[in-house]
Amino acid sequence: MKALLNRILLVLLTATAIGGTLFLCLGILVSLNASEPRRSDVIIILGGDDGLRVKKGGELYIAGYAPSILLTGIDKKYYRPEKPNWREKRLMDMGIPKQAINVDTKSETTWEEALNSLVIMKEKGWERAIVVSDPPHMLRLHNTWSRAFRDSSRSFVLVPTSPAWWQPLLWWKNNTSYRFVLSEIQKNIYYAVVYF
Repeated sequence: MKALLNRILLVLLTATAIGGTLFLCLGILVSLNASEPRRSDVIIILGGDDGLRVKKGGELYIAGYAPSILLTGIDKKYYRPEKPNWREKRLMDMGIPKQAINVDTKSETTWEEALNSLVIMKEKGWERAIVVSDPPHMLRLHNTWSRAFRDSSRSFVLVPTSPAWWQPLLWWKNNTSYRFVLSEIQKNIYYAVVYF
């Protein structure tokens, strides 16, 4: 009986250790596939931004990584080309000319951003893109964009922002990163079922 209890205890401890390790590694998992920027034709700054994505995209433009920017996730109901929205204004305040900024008003989801960006890249003759988003978004972006670009000659590289709240090993200690990681796990499962 004691041997059986010891085995049960060992199994429970092992399962707890494995579960705990997997939980702690979720931050690393969702931020996989982030890369260093490389010279491209366009910097695509994804929607859902509080300003960090715009800032990073603007910095990449200023550093000479691409001559054009594409902003996605702008609601067409409210967009007026003659009146720049806050994301365009912020880029222009960084010294980026209005003519270098393109806007996608059709995309509402990550999947649509990938598909519509590919269409715009083909229309503009752009071959390579830098896609800017937050670190915990990288796994879903990689899976989604790889799927959307699978039969295309176009390519992309994922470049993350550098938010103060992001620590991949300690993601669970910060409320913002905690919510983001749990949301991304759910969205990754949903995307795997619906889109792949």
